[in-house]
Amino acid sequence: MKILFLGTGGSMGTPVIGCQCKACSSKDPKNHRLRPSILITSGKKWFLVDVGPDFRAQALRYGINSLDGLLLTHTHYDHIAGLDELRIYTFVHKKPIPCLLSKESLEDLKIRYHYFLPLEKSDDVHEPKLAFQLLENDQGQTTFEGLELSYFSYDQLGMKVNGFRFGSFAYVTDLLDYNETLFEALEGTQTLILNGRRFKKSKAHISIEEGIEIAKKIGAKKTYFTHISHEIEHEEASKKLPEGFFLAYDGLELIN
Repeated sequence: MKILFLGTGGSMGTPVIGCQCKACSSKDPKNHRLRPSILITSGKKWFLVDVGPDFRAQALRYGINSLDGLLLTHTHYDHIAGLDELRIYTFVHKKPIPCLLSKESLEDLKIRYHYFLPLEKSDDVHEPKLAFQLLENDQGQTTFEGLELSYFSYDQLGMKVNGFRFGSFAYVTDLLDYNETLFEALEGTQTLILNGRRFKKSKAHISIEEGIEIAKKIGAKKTYFTHISHEIEHEEASKKLPEGFFLAYDGLELIN
């Protein structure tokens, strides 16, 4: 299994419009962050986790010419705003894209994307077509288009968010409020991807410092922070991290 970071930025990306801070004015490509998303390659299949407002640019940059499935963590704008860009895949390949998500996320999508959801209301070939597979519980295991995974949920400002685990690799974004079930779900994780907006806690995200403690409690060998704010300059911040902890960057590939 291969994991490609399509975007590692926060909800505004980096550089932030109009900002001249050190990260935003940097020429280091590791400080240029699109909105958060990863592409998982399993065998010959490609799976997208979240589809933010930068997806078109990400797809062109990394040659994502087909998709075998979409997994959604939750429905905040920076994780779903690229949904309409998926129409090219259904237009070209003449079949819906399988989409794994919670019941809560689906109900929210029906409001935000009312013009093509529910699907039975639309027969326009230029609109994206999705085949939904629902996560029925707060925690469990499932197989999605041949991809075996476990899932678990937590809360971010009243919104249910799902984390995903694929064997010894786990993707946990937008973590804020959680309980001991998180550690149970992540027990044995070797490679952890975790939101790390900044070193100090913010209104909607744990801090990098808290993320380090979570990863240590889990026993992960390597932890990569994503969903990074423009307050974080890559080279400087990387020097502050302990051994086994890294800032992810757009284009980084991991082999699991």
